[in-house]
Amino acid sequence: METRQAKYSIGEVVKHRIYPFRGVVFDVDPIFSNTEEWYNSIPEDVRPRRDQPYYHLFAENAESEYIAYVSEQNLIPDTSAEPVRHPQIDEVFELGDDGRYHSRAVRYN
Repeated sequence: METRQAKYSIGEVVKHRIYPFRGVVFDVDPIFSNTEEWYNSIPEDVRPRRDQPYYHLFAENAESEYIAYVSEQNLIPDTSAEPVRHPQIDEVFELGDDGRYHSRAVRYN
């Protein structure tokens, strides 16, 4: 199985191409790296391929905030320029003037 270069990067805001949620990328797996139970819970007719990047998102929908794990084929850029309201974002990122999320610098004493 050959891995591909990830299309989206850490801090980028993306949305699901079908379902109404969006989020900030905080980690990327080069290929599927979740449980078999999770993978098999997806209906076979819409189950994404394993041989593509999968993204960990600080996600939100109209009702809640959560962590999502989404295949690259199901993501598109979010161009709304609206901040994502997930409560963990501030622990990891700062919102830049460019509308992108940037990793917070780690300071050691």
